[in-house]
Parts: sequence; structure tokens; C-alpha cells
Amino acid sequence: MAPVLTLLRSGHPLADPREQLAQLDRANAGLPFAARVAQCQAGPLRAGGLEVLQVNVGRVCNQTCRHCHVDAGPDRTETMSGTVANACLELLARGPFTTLDITGGAPEMNPQFRPLVERGYALGKRVIDRCNLTILEAPGYADLAEFLARHQVEVVASLPCYLEQNVDRQRGDRVFDRSLAALRRLNALGYGQPGSGLTLTLVFNPGGASLPPPQQKLEADYRRELRARYGIEFTRLFTITNMPISRFLEDLLSQGRLAEYLQKLVDAFNPATVDALMCRSTLSVDWQGRLFDCDFNQMLDLPVSPGEPATVFDLTTAALESFARRPIQTAQHCYGCTAGAGSSCGGSLE
Repeated sequence: MAPVLTLLRSGHPLADPREQLAQLDRANAGLPFAARVAQCQAGPLRAGGLEVLQVNVGRVCNQTCRHCHVDAGPDRTETMSGTVANACLELLARGPFTTLDITGGAPEMNPQFRPLVERGYALGKRVIDRCNLTILEAPGYADLAEFLARHQVEVVASLPCYLEQNVDRQRGDRVFDRSLAALRRLNALGYGQPGSGLTLTLVFNPGGASLPPPQQKLEADYRRELRARYGIEFTRLFTITNMPISRFLEDLLSQGRLAEYLQKLVDAFNPATVDALMCRSTLSVDWQGRLFDCDFNQMLDLPVSPGEPATVFDLTTAALESFARRPIQTAQHCYGCTAGAGSSCGGSLE
């Protein structure tokens, strides 16, 4: 299997978020997303509160996956500093957030990961680690699983299939075997086991230009197959739609299927998903401390609306109440969150 390079390393035009947005605009898939939402809820899309502080600590990763919306990989260098991480923790402490959601790249490779976890846990927040599993088997991370369990971190782990060939095709050679080893280690610590209090969530995303199947049915399939084949247990499954940005956008363009896929998302627009969109309750912070409505907007360099606080350093306590009702920035990629049963960092919306 040919190695996957990051867009940045290969010098691809799509490494520039402006080119990604231009490609989405040129595909011309129906009504602008903002107008479609305004039709069904009689007004522009706005935030409905601040529940989740999602911190993207950078783009350094030990894997280079074919559909990565972050364009993460071993050759990336973007990494959050202690100054930015401390500002995020200060905001977490004084804001109304109930959850600290840590993502990357492989967030565990960032030196600020453990301080973020420790402080979030001490504050009594729900702490989530968006984990690729293989990092638990990487040299230098032998105690990582135990660290996560000790701080009751919810592990949200990428596993796009229960079959080896499908996983390795999307995420890289031997990723499946290393993922199984990591899952067994987590199970041995109590993750995914009834009554342990340690939540292990698996994440499915399609291998190509299709929508995920129903989440509840697929979860039953995963549970049956992983238990029977490998003795693996988990708490629940999330299904997430492939967002037409970054390396998945490159894949669609190389196949000449971008317009087709965007039209599929537009045709599957479900107004019942709008109230539960993750951007309505989540604030996303990038490695530099800039503020975004979601991680996808972050990757497209679409910051919060002009006039709103721009960085974690600017978001004062006095501004929090109005900021929690801010207008949401949207573009055509947002149809990925409202297609079919909907999609978010918390899985299906229906």
C-alpha cells in the first residue's frame, strides 16, 4: 500500500483552507447552508450555550490516515504551548463548560495533554480523549492507558471497521493489529466493562463517499463481531459522516466525485438535526488559542463571527453570556452534519 502524505508535505494546493472552500463553492451543491437552516428555523443559526470546550492541541500525529480532516501526520509541527493550554484551563474553570474534549492530531503526543487532563479532572469536568488507539502502543507511551484510567478520561477511539483490511486501507498498515492490542489493554483496565465507570466509545466513519448506516444497528454489529472474533468490549459506538474537507476532499476530487457527494449531503438534509448540531453547544480552540464554532471550521480557517472575541485570551467573563448566543459561521461542508440522521463529535443526532 502506497504511503499517505499530508497535503502540506506533498505541496498540494488543498493544504490551503482557502482552496478547499473554493472547491466547495465551485461544486455548487444547492442552496447555501445558512439559507437552508434559516428556512427551517426562521432565522440564522446561533449557539445555544457553552457546554463543551474542545481543545485541538495541534496536528502532530503518529498516523497519516486517508480521510483525516486535520491533515495530521508525523511531519506536522503545529503544537499548543503551555501558555495557550493554561488559558484554556482558566476559561474552563470560570466558564459554564461541563466537558473538556481534547483532540489533535494525536493529542497525547502534545506535552500539554497530561496537564490538561489532570486539571480538567481536578475541576470535576468530564474529560474526553479523541484517541487513535495506536498511540497507546507507541514507544514512550507505555503508561498512557493507566494515566487515562486513573483520571477517568472517556476514550473516544477511531475504529472505522471490525475487519482488518478495511481499517488498514483507511488508516495505514498494521493499524488494526495495534488497535486491537490497545483495546485489549483498555479492557483490562476496565474500559468498556459494565460498572467500571470507564467509558470506551468507538467511532465509525465510512470508507468512501457514502453516509453512515444507522448507528444503533451498526453498534450491534460491532459488539457482536468484536466480541466473537477478538473478545473486545466497548461502551457505545458513534457514527460520523466524512466531512468533504482536507484529505477526504482530495480523495473526492481525484475520483471526480465531489459534486456527487455534496449533492448527496444536500439531498439528505434533515431539519430535525439542526437543534442538536454540535456547534450550538461547543467552542473549539486551536493550538494558537484562536476560537472557532467547531473543529471542522477550525480546519477551514473559519473563525467565529467578526466582532466576537477572537482568541481564548480575549474571551472575558463579562463576554461569556452574549458569546454563548453568537451567530455560527457556516459553509457548504456543514451539510455533512445535517445529512440523514445527522453527525457530530457525539455521533448520530437522531
